[in-house]
Amino acid sequence: MSARTPRGASAQVAAQLQDAMAWLHAHSSRATRDGMARYAIPSDSALGVAMKDIKALGKTLGRNHALALALWDTGVYEARMLTSFVGDPTMLTPAQMDRWCKQFDNWAFCDALSFNLFDRSPHAWTMVHRWSARTPEFEKRTAFALLWSSSLHNKIAPDERFIDGLALIEGAATDERNFVKKAVLMSLRAIIKRNRLLKAAGTRVARTLAASEDRTSQWIGKQALRP
Repeated sequence: MSARTPRGASAQVAAQLQDAMAWLHAHSSRATRDGMARYAIPSDSALGVAMKDIKALGKTLGRNHALALALWDTGVYEARMLTSFVGDPTMLTPAQMDRWCKQFDNWAFCDALSFNLFDRSPHAWTMVHRWSARTPEFEKRTAFALLWSSSLHNKIAPDERFIDGLALIEGAATDERNFVKKAVLMSLRAIIKRNRLLKAAGTRVARTLAASEDRTSQWIGKQALRP
């Protein structure tokens, strides 16, 4: 699978993109590509590169936002996953984050971009609120993947932000779609584990959900209360 250099890319970025894509092609395999279906990841635009290899390449390349933009615009699955390691969170704009999120077509993009890039952006909390109100499955999942990752990674965020997050969790707990409800659950679990105050607040929410008449809410609440 070849990828065209995005229009407007500088000669330097075009060369970096060509090198990165050549590396991905060299580390691809048919077996890896065929195995993606087991994880509910579409492979139509994939080369078949293991995540550990994509991460290793990202570490080698370092943060390079111009390259990240070019990688995303190729449309190639592995190049887009590499974007999460190469993008510069200080250079992300809400419009850029939103444009990418609207193009997510699988849970892996939601989680990789949230855990490796979006949660380091100063716009993270704004986007959690924005995306939690969206209807499309992967946009909504990204809201809670980002809340989940922020709960784990952002050590200095005030508790009030996660209290707000609990309200978003309650609001989304009736969404029975698989990839949404699992992210809602994981964000609730992460908040409960954050500190003593949030454990108490999160546990109250989990108990309320577990006692709900809604089956999805019940499932989330009961799963969150499990030791």
